[in-house]
Amino acid sequence: MVKTLNELSLNTKAKIVGIKGETKLKIRLLEMGLVKGTIVKITKIPPLKDPLTIGLRGYELTLRLKDLSSIMVEIL
Repeated sequence: MVKTLNELSLNTKAKIVGIKGETKLKIRLLEMGLVKGTIVKITKIPPLKDPLTIGLRGYELTLRLKDLSSIMVEIL
């Protein structure tokens, strides 16, 4: 089942299957390690729901919901 990363709930693990959207954002996300096949999970959701913190490859990354909505994932 493919969803966007911003649709996941807290501590749900997923595998990145692709990134859609504009080229500049896509390149920036790839540079941050969000490549196809990477396992990610939502680790922190703040009270106002934006930005979210995700865990991947041994570190945490905080991104806006708008950016997370362009990352396609498959729930594990």
